[in-house]
Amino acid sequence: MKLAEFFTSHPNQLWHLAKQMGVDYAVGPLPREENVMKPWDYMNLLHMKQRYENHGIELLVIESAPPTNKIKLGLPGRDEEIEWMGQLISNMGALGIPVLCYNFMAQFNWFRTSTTTRTRGGALVSSYDHSLIKNAPLTEAGIVTEDQLWDNLQYYLERIVPIAEKAKVKLALHPDDPPISPIRGVSRILRNAEALQRAIDLVPSEYSGITLCQGTLATAGEHIPDVIRHFARQDKLFFVHFRDVVGTPDKFHETFHDDGQTDMYEAMKVYYEVGFDGPARPDHVPTMEGEDNTNPGYETLGRLYGVGYIKGLMEAAAAERKNSSIGSLNVIAVQ
Repeated sequence: MKLAEFFTSHPNQLWHLAKQMGVDYAVGPLPREENVMKPWDYMNLLHMKQRYENHGIELLVIESAPPTNKIKLGLPGRDEEIEWMGQLISNMGALGIPVLCYNFMAQFNWFRTSTTTRTRGGALVSSYDHSLIKNAPLTEAGIVTEDQLWDNLQYYLERIVPIAEKAKVKLALHPDDPPISPIRGVSRILRNAEALQRAIDLVPSEYSGITLCQGTLATAGEHIPDVIRHFARQDKLFFVHFRDVVGTPDKFHETFHDDGQTDMYEAMKVYYEVGFDGPARPDHVPTMEGEDNTNPGYETLGRLYGVGYIKGLMEAAAAERKNSSIGSLNVIAVQ
């Protein structure tokens, strides 16, 4: 497993802290530059990649995209958005950036009803309570059905997967967060492992797989070790969001990495069991004492805690795997 962090496109304190913690891999956004119309152009991506490399960090994932809402809703203009996505993927391939994390959540991305829920020790986390949304008005998109979204996803994948194959860039599809449908009239189709499998089967390709967001799939009631094995057997596990929650799709909240409903050590052992060597990062961390919660889920102290916790799990899982292998060899030798 390659432990990564999500960084801004220009150096800040986290870049330095991450290196001090031994994090050598980056998940990046589209670069933010003034007066740039297309941040996914080759030169913008090149400059960002060079900034990471000059800091001793290797860029493995882009977790951002040009506008895609017309693609998701099947609106006029979607072919132009697909062209922009194709440009991003082609430029990533030319620059050797191997993974694109994308989603198919129309109208809004990950969605919460609160970003100030108290958890252990008074830390702030995001949460979702569907009862607070049931009477919310529709968005300007009106009613968006699941059938519409499935049709639009297939239309998109039929055009974008061949570009990814040519560029040798892995498309890592993120599940819908929260995994509940609909929200304000907009359906959500990628709510569990079965739906993710259906999605990547629409246009089969070795370059079409998933982002295994543990928090989202745990919310959906999935057993995370089984999900890891399922997608790893197919070589479809491209990227991991290593996080946890407490609750169900109707009502849940984020947690510290050691305070949720998933056996995180068991999950880590399975990543080593299946030989996963791709990027993984902590995600949606608590805002801790002394932080102002300006960027809910992405303040600094919770990330430091998350990285340290994950590094400990990685070391323990690697040691157990090694000892298990040595034990097996000794048994064979005795026999």
